[in-house]
Amino acid sequence: MADIEIRETTKDVLQSLADEAGLSLDDYLARVAAEKKRERVLEAGAEAFRRVINDPATVAAFDGEFGGHAPAGQASRAA
Repeated sequence: MADIEIRETTKDVLQSLADEAGLSLDDYLARVAAEKKRERVLEAGAEAFRRVINDPATVAAFDGEFGGHAPAGQASRAA
């Protein structure tokens, strides 16, 4: 692991968490870093999704291409 300086109390907490997970501190930190990266990707995806669903032109284009939902109360029924 690269030499980094962290407070001893922080290192102790991280080491305790690594021990509880049955991992070396290096492996534990790698796992935490991967989880944080995944969280950032999910946040970016969620933000992009919010932008898309709040843009009426994009929603209309999607519905035009793939078929929108029938208005409430007018869903087709099998005979």
